[in-house]
Parts: sequence; C-alpha cells; structure tokens
Amino acid sequence: MDTIISIGEKLLSLRAEESPTERLLELLKNPFSSQLAQESVLAGLGTSVGFTLVLAVGFSLLRPYNSLVYAPKLKIADDKHAPPPMGKGILAWVGPIMKTKEQELIGLIGLDATVFLRILRMCRNIFLVVAFLGCGILIPINLVKGDKFKYQSWLSRLTPVNTRGEPNWGMVICAWLFNSVVSGFLWWNYRVILRLRRQYYDTPEYQASLHARTLMITDIPKPVCSDEGIGRLIDEVVPTSSFSRTAIARNVKELPELIEEHNKTVRELEKYLARHLKNPDVLPPKRPQCRPSKRDPSFGTYPKGEKVDAIEYLTGRIKELEIEIKEVRMTIDSRNPLPYGFASFESIEETHSIAFAAKKKHPQGTKIVLAPRPNDIIWRNLPLSKAQRRRRRTINNLWVALLTVLWIAPNAMISVFLINLSNLGLVWKAFQRSLEANRTWWSIVQGVASPAITSLLYLILPIIFRRLAIKAGDTSKTARERHVTARLYTFFVFNFLIVFSIFSTAWTFVANVVNGTNNKQDAWKVIVEANFGQALFTALCDISPFWVTWLMQRNLGAAVDLAQLWTLMWSFCVRKFSSPTPREIIELTAPPAFDYASYYNFFLFYSTVALCYGVIQPLSLIACAFYFSLDLYLKKYLLLYIFITKTESGGMFWRMFFNRMVFATILSNLVVFLAAWVQGDGRHMEAYCVVPLPFIMIGFKIYCSKAFDDKIHYYTQRHMLKDPEATRHNIFSAKKDKLHSRFGHPALYRPLITPMVHAKAQNKLAAVYGGRLTDGNIAGSTESASISGYSDTYALDAMQNNQPGRKAKAVPGFEMVPENRLDFAYFKSRAEFGDEHGGAGNIYGKAEDIIRSDTPSSMGFGSDSRPATPVGGMTGRQNPQQLFADPFSPPPVSYDLQSDVGVGMGMQTPPPLNANQRFYQHYRNESEGNLVSEAAAMGHSPPPAFDGTREVRRPPGSVLGFGAQAQGYGNVPQHNVDEVEVDTGGYEFYRGARRNQRHQSPGPGL
Repeated sequence: MDTIISIGEKLLSLRAEESPTERLLELLKNPFSSQLAQESVLAGLGTSVGFTLVLAVGFSLLRPYNSLVYAPKLKIADDKHAPPPMGKGILAWVGPIMKTKEQELIGLIGLDATVFLRILRMCRNIFLVVAFLGCGILIPINLVKGDKFKYQSWLSRLTPVNTRGEPNWGMVICAWLFNSVVSGFLWWNYRVILRLRRQYYDTPEYQASLHARTLMITDIPKPVCSDEGIGRLIDEVVPTSSFSRTAIARNVKELPELIEEHNKTVRELEKYLARHLKNPDVLPPKRPQCRPSKRDPSFGTYPKGEKVDAIEYLTGRIKELEIEIKEVRMTIDSRNPLPYGFASFESIEETHSIAFAAKKKHPQGTKIVLAPRPNDIIWRNLPLSKAQRRRRRTINNLWVALLTVLWIAPNAMISVFLINLSNLGLVWKAFQRSLEANRTWWSIVQGVASPAITSLLYLILPIIFRRLAIKAGDTSKTARERHVTARLYTFFVFNFLIVFSIFSTAWTFVANVVNGTNNKQDAWKVIVEANFGQALFTALCDISPFWVTWLMQRNLGAAVDLAQLWTLMWSFCVRKFSSPTPREIIELTAPPAFDYASYYNFFLFYSTVALCYGVIQPLSLIACAFYFSLDLYLKKYLLLYIFITKTESGGMFWRMFFNRMVFATILSNLVVFLAAWVQGDGRHMEAYCVVPLPFIMIGFKIYCSKAFDDKIHYYTQRHMLKDPEATRHNIFSAKKDKLHSRFGHPALYRPLITPMVHAKAQNKLAAVYGGRLTDGNIAGSTESASISGYSDTYALDAMQNNQPGRKAKAVPGFEMVPENRLDFAYFKSRAEFGDEHGGAGNIYGKAEDIIRSDTPSSMGFGSDSRPATPVGGMTGRQNPQQLFADPFSPPPVSYDLQSDVGVGMGMQTPPPLNANQRFYQHYRNESEGNLVSEAAAMGHSPPPAFDGTREVRRPPGSVLGFGAQAQGYGNVPQHNVDEVEVDTGGYEFYRGARRNQRHQSPGPGL
C-alpha cells in the first residue's frame, strides 16, 4: 500500500499547479489506473459472501414465524396450485426446493415462471462449462506468456494485456468453444420449450379457456366494422372456416377515466377516514379538510385556495361520479363501434390454423392474431390506428434515445470517479489525505459501495421504461413487458457496458486527434499513430476487475431478494408509523407480482458482461457461474412461495431471451477479434479465424426460428373442416362462452369499489357525519336517499339478514372490515384485488377465462381447483324460484363454500371453518350491497324468469348484457341464441336484480 501513497504524492506534486478542470480532462483520458483494484476484488468477494451468508441465516430464522411475508402462497392458493408444505425447521425450506421438479412446477407456478427457472438453469450450466474451459485454457497461457511482468498485480497477469507480439490461439479456441457451448444449450432448451408449450396446450385449463379459441382482429376499416364484417374478414383468409361467434367492440366513451377517478376518490376517502378514526374512542377535535379536485365540474364554485370538509366533499364526489358512470353505461349501444373485435370458434385447432394462415395476410389492412387473455389486454391501446401506433412508437423511441444520450455524461462521471476513488483524490485534496490515511477502509468502499451505488442508480430505469412503453401502443401487457426488457437491455449494453468501458479511450483518441490537427499535423497520420485498437484493448483489461467485483455483488442482491428486506421494512413502517386503510393492509398481505422484465434484463446483462470479458478476465466467468448457481435455488423459492405471475403469457419470453443471447455471443466475438488483432504477431491469422463466428450465430438464429417458432406459437398449422351445423349448435348452446362480456371492456361490467372502514370504527362512523346520517335514516327522508344510496329504497332502515325486523348497525355505503378479515385470503377473488395480485386468479381456483359447461355451477367468489364445478354441489342453495321471489329482500344466508356470507356490522359470527375451507372461503359483509350510490350498472343481464325447474329463454328484444339483443350482439341476426346463464355466486347478482327491478332499464353491455 506504500506504492499507493507514493503514486498519489507524485501525481499531486506534478499537478499541483494544474486547475481542477485540467485534472478532470486528464482523468477522462485514463480513469482506470488505480492500484486499489486487487484489494477491491478481495474486499468485494469477502463482503459478498459474508453478507449473503448473514442474509440467508436471517431468512432461515425469520421464515417459520413470518409466513405472511415468506410464504403467502401457502395460504391463498387452492389445492391444485398450493406449493409443497414446509416445516418449522431452520432449513426446512431447502427440501421442497430441491425435490420439486419441472413437471410439478408447471402446475404450481405456471409456464412463465417455469420457463424463467429453466432459463436460469440454462445460464448456470452455460457459465459453469465456459468457466471451466476459459480458466483452464486462458489463465495458464496468460501466466506463462506474461511471466516477465512479475512486478504487476496478479489480476493484471491473469489478463492477456502482457502477451502482445506473440500468437495467442487460446482466445480463438475459447471463442469457438464458447460459441459452441452457448449454441448447444440454446438449441437444446429451444426443443424443451417446444415440448413444454405442447404440454401447455394440452392442459385442461387451456383446452377449456375461451381465449384459446378466440381471434383478435384490429385495424378494422369502417365499412366492415360490425359483427358480420368480422366474419367476412375471416372468410377472406380461410373461406372454408366454420361458423364463428363474433363481437365488435363498442365505444366506452369516458368510462375508464371516470372509473379511475372514482377509485382514486374512494381511496382518498378511506385515507381520511382511517386517520380520523384511528382511535375511535378519542376523535380528533377537528374534522379533516381537503382541497376540491380540479377535475370536479363544480370546482369553480369553491373559493380559490379554500379547503372543504374532506369526508363530506369526497362522499358527495363519489356520489356524483357513480351517477355519471351509470348514465354513461346506459348510453353504450351498438351504433358506435370501434375498429377492433373478436371471433370465437368451437375448435382450438381451427382457431390456431386461421391465425397461422392470417400471419402473412392482412385482409383490408387488418391484423388477425390469437387473442390474449382478457386480463392481458391493454384496452386503451386497441382502438389506436396504425398511424397512431407508429407515431407513438416513434415518440417512445425518441425518448429512449434521448435518455440514452443524456445518460452518457453522468455515466462518464461514474466511470471516472466512482469505480476509481484515487481519481477523486486528484481533484479533491481533502479526500486524497483521507485516502492515504485510511487505505484499507477505502479499498473496501471501492470494492463494495461502488458496484452497489451503480446498481441502485439503475433500479429506477425499469420504472421509467415501463411508463414509456405504456404509451407506445402495445395491445397486451405481456408484449409490453417483453418490449420493456428489450429496451432495458439495449440501454444497459450501450450505456453501462459499451460507453462505460470505452469512454476514456474514445476521449483520449479524440483529444489526440484534435491536438494534432491544431498543431497542423496530418489528421490521418494522427489517427494511425493514436492506435485506437491497442488503447481500447488496454482499457478493457484495466476495467475488468470492476466487472469481476460487480458480478460478485449480484450474489448479495439475490440474497436481499430472498430476505425480502424491503417488504419487511415497508410493512413495518406502514403499520407502525402511519394510519393504513383496510384496503392498504389487505394489499400488504397479498403476494407481490414477479417483475419478469427487470430480472430477464439483469440475467441478459450479466451474461453479456461475462461473455464479453471472459477472454480478457476469466475470473468474470467464475463470478457469473457462481451467481447463477446460487440464484437458481433462491428464485425457485421466491416463485414457489412468494411471488405470483401477474399476467400469464405461456412462456413467450423465451424468444426474446434467445435473440439477445445470440447478440451477446456475437458481441463477445467482436471483443475476441479486437484482442486477437492488437495482440497478435502482425499477420492477424488469429483474428481472421474469428470472423466466421458472428455469421454462424446469425445462421443458427434463423434456423431455430424456422424450425421451432411456428410450432411454439400455434397449436396446429393445418386447417381442418368442421360440420358447420354441429359447430354452430355447440358454440351457441353448449359452451356458454359469453364472448361479449369476457372480451368486453372491463369498464362496462366491473363493479365499482366500496369505501372500506375498519369495523372497530363502526359506532363512530355515523357520528362523523353528524346529523346527516342521523336525520337521513328516518323513513321517508330524502336526505337518506341522497346520501346513503341515492334511491328511494334506502329510506327504509337496513335490516340484519339473520334477524329480520331488527335494524342493522352497519352504515350504508361502507364496507366494514373486521380485524380478523384484514387479509388478502378473504378478498383474493375480487377483481379490485386479484387483478394486481394474481391476474386471472388461476392460483386461487377462480378461472375467469374458462368456458363453462351446462353443469350447474357458480362463478362466485368461492374457490375450487376444478373449474366450473361447485364445491359441495348446491348445498345450502335456495331454489331458483326463491331467489327471485322478492328482489328487494336480502340474499339467503348460507355458509357453504360457494356462498358470499356477509360479515361485519349487524351480522353474527359465521361458524368456524375447517383447514381446507379457510383456503377458499371468502366473506363479504352486507354493507357491500349498499354501495355509496348503487349507481354503477353492471354487465349482468336482468334476472331471468324460472318455470320452477330451469331458466326460461328470454323473448326477442330483451337485454342480454353488453348492449346485445336477443337477435345477437350488435343487432346482427343469429341462427341460435345462448340461453341466459345465471351467476348467483356473488352479491353483485342480487345488487343487479334489485337495481333492474327499481329502474326497469336495460344495463349497458359488452
């Protein structure tokens, strides 16, 4: 370390008279000359391994006593998707991770997560092999040929920087071997992905899902923008196709924005109530106040800058929004179609064969593809025209390019000062003195803090890129995530690898050329003498220790993911230092969604760094192999017990990963070519032997694409003729697929959320409103109708379900949540929670995309791993006649697994549940039937009539939902009409029955 002090003193003495600007310019030319590299690598290795072990031990100790954070899926998943049980032992989690095989994982965590783990396993195997080959071949050659440079550090001697002037065939041999290994593993896993996809197509869930037999058509021209027009477009592609059920989309107007504003207002009201009623026994002396919303039409009537009573204002605002939402929903009809729609077929084979035939055909400029899952669709982007998508994509690319260019400046400062603290000392004398006095401490800082800070800076990038991609015109969330990954990877490789690595060399080269031309030297001669290739190769060798340290730090990041430190700290702070609403507490207990885009980008970037620096610094291969070997098991635990796949794509991330691994291999070939060119004996034979490798990888990519892609994407590629009459009967009579509602915009049929209040504040909630609720609860009072329901039925006192005639204690318009129900397990099947924490709800047993059979069943909020099969049959159900005997009476109380039982104000405690029921039972309280306005019309049809034994088909002209009449959706005549299917599983059914009886008005629909 004395050498460091002497070098620092000489540099300071030589540049004592230089200005800080001149010193900075000199540092930009050569920032990687630090002698702290060797100590930094050792410090990085020690801290990475040490902290990883500490976090792993801490996780093992905390896991048995905090299942809410470390194993939430054990509590919420149904029998079919529940992960293997774990014991309470410290290492009890290791056994299930090691024993659970890939075939089991497909059913437990889905194909996306299974493919993710397979890719992780592939990366581990690749780098274990290339690390063995690279270290076994390159390290001995570099040590032997660089023996005369014994005075240099052992890190420098491991690189080929000292082998100049002699043939070095080791790098060329390694390049060919690395390409062979990468190509072999990619080809092998491409075949496995194909096999997994075929198995995925044959699963009962996929075979019974509606999206598997549905096509999505976009960019439909106005002349054929109808249900019939969709059929004609499909006939242009496959004239022999069977009869399909079609649905053109309708203009939802401003509904999505209104519902978003409504949800935001409800959450804001909940926060004010949670703070005001935090201690119900002692209310604050002052009521909460807020400023009126600028989006409120009556905003101009309030004095500027004046605050209003928050609870009264937000309650009134919710009322206005729900009334407006109801009015807009009722005005949706079939006369304003949008340029996209869906077509559903009886057969999956026929659907996929038509999609394959339409892959290169665009009838009348349309695009026909397989429909994604309904919860995967980005509805706001579907109506966009081709020109709008192109313009948005261009703007998005410009923003990404601008961000990439602007990041060069801070990236240069990071590369100069952050990874080389001695450079900071050259421009900051006080820091130089500290560096000399505490050299061991600053070696640790450079080895630990520098990579950590660099990584933290890039945590915000996925957020930025995802927000940019949202407005780029992608029609599905999974496609958006793949595009986010691609752009993140491009940004990382350009800025964090290329610019970061070659900035100093490029700066020096440009500076020398400018100085030479200023001195009237020949520009070409200056360029030749500058020897840019040699300077670049030397810079890559000098910076290689940083990448070794950085890759070792990834192990610490993997351990942090396992320990869930952020989740633990955030949950603790929210509960202890704030007043969380019941909704926020429920969301804290929900399993988080796995961020595939970020993790795939990190894996790709680590692989690219290791492959590019593998022939320069073989230790980078060992660091990368160690990371993937450890992270494979840690990520397996996370996906089994903690994280969920928000939107399942069926393993479609594979091709994106494959293409970028091919690019990473080609980029590493260019590094080998550079090294062989500048380090050879002048004949450049080694460099010429590397030239074929990029072209071989491009050919390999084309071969795999032609051999596997179509088989992966399509169930079949051949069109098989069907019996039109049989198909027509099956579609419109047996399948009951509800194409219009399931592939309709959620704004038309999703229930509006209800303000949640903690049950401990039930007695004080009425007092918060003062005389308004007290007076308004008097029978016949108009204030009750205007405040607590906006309907004459709310003039009557609410009664308890289990004790008719006795007044309920619940406050109408609010959902009371008891303390023992503040858990996601009781709300997992609601769209307001499930969409963000489970997608379609497959792991909860609620398969919203399943085509239901004629077997009586419930798609309510009870859960079962067997789709369309009720748990316990019709136990505890009422006769269909009894259900509609009095539409204004509350639904019968039943404690079978399929019932939606009210729990809360005025309700008796339900009977205890057994262990299995606790997984599936979902309780609701009666107040959910009394939302703040009851104004939000749903996509449910009016209750059908019964003849005592079965449903009676509705007469022509009656509403079927989503604006569809009996003659077919969009007033297009159909030969057969579905029987109306009754969903009596949830309170929304009864709510819809009461509402339609009161208003006698058709509900809007798609």
